[in-house]
Amino acid sequence: MRAIVVSKPGEFAYTEAPDPAPARDGVVVRVGACGICGTDLHILEGEFAPTPYPIIPGHEFAGEVVAVGEDARGALSVGDRVAVDPSLFCGHCEACRQGRGNLCQNWGAVGDTVDGAFAELVAVPAANAYRIPPEMTWAEAALVEPVSCAVHGTDRLGPVLGEDVLVVGAGTMGLLLMQLLVRAGASSVTVADLVPQRLAVATSLGASDVAGSLDDLAGSRFSVVVDASGAPAAIEQALSLVRRGGRFMVFGVAPSEARVSMSPFQIYNDEVTVIGSMAVLHSYGRALQLLAAGALRTGELLTPALPLASYGEAIAQVRAGQGVKTQLVP
Repeated sequence: MRAIVVSKPGEFAYTEAPDPAPARDGVVVRVGACGICGTDLHILEGEFAPTPYPIIPGHEFAGEVVAVGEDARGALSVGDRVAVDPSLFCGHCEACRQGRGNLCQNWGAVGDTVDGAFAELVAVPAANAYRIPPEMTWAEAALVEPVSCAVHGTDRLGPVLGEDVLVVGAGTMGLLLMQLLVRAGASSVTVADLVPQRLAVATSLGASDVAGSLDDLAGSRFSVVVDASGAPAAIEQALSLVRRGGRFMVFGVAPSEARVSMSPFQIYNDEVTVIGSMAVLHSYGRALQLLAAGALRTGELLTPALPLASYGEAIAQVRAGQGVKTQLVP
């Protein structure tokens, strides 16, 4: 098969790779579409600590089952159209035993720690593959994974009914979170981003207000602030916009070595709750249901797909902030 292989940080090739075989409890999926995520940039740049090299990246994907392992027969069949939760939890560490597999001490994910879906074929556990409705396109189905991360983020935040929310970053995750927060009853959702085109999309999707810079919001305060940018400078500045008694959620993926300055006195005196949200937890099935029901608008998020061979061009497009969600089609 043809695949993108990142041999080491900063180096990749579109090349031949061995066809995967299904594990006894797994399947092989012919990839229909796979999205590029901020984590993929960190993997390419050597900034995502769990990733070994060489690796085939790609964890936001959907496709058709083309081979089924012996123990997976009956659960899935050749020809099934599926979206895949990339999460790989060990099941026996303390976090897994507490039902918090996304904090697994042996955490892994298809495309992050084992070969993923920037390829023609990918092997996955059958338990991670969810059948999709016949009318759902590959592009829509490849969005289930980012939606499931956003659903987990809203789980972490808790109720937002009647609250004023600020979302920092109008990339795919920020725009999905914004839609979920509006649906959850937030009285207002303001979105901040440096890219005017993305702010236009945020407005079209229901943002109450937009800001081209956090400086434009100086003096404002929000009961809930969510960083979906992963930019340390933005995180630092956004903390100052949390109202007394409010919540601040770090959702965007910053480089593992990044550090920010904060005021311990503000956290103490204002009783600010700081929350993290990592990946997917008991949220993939609900994300699929939301998309299947048309509860989220996705058409505005999708940049025209590129062929797998154009991985380098696609990465440059994402780095430049062009479009919103860029996907590759093998």
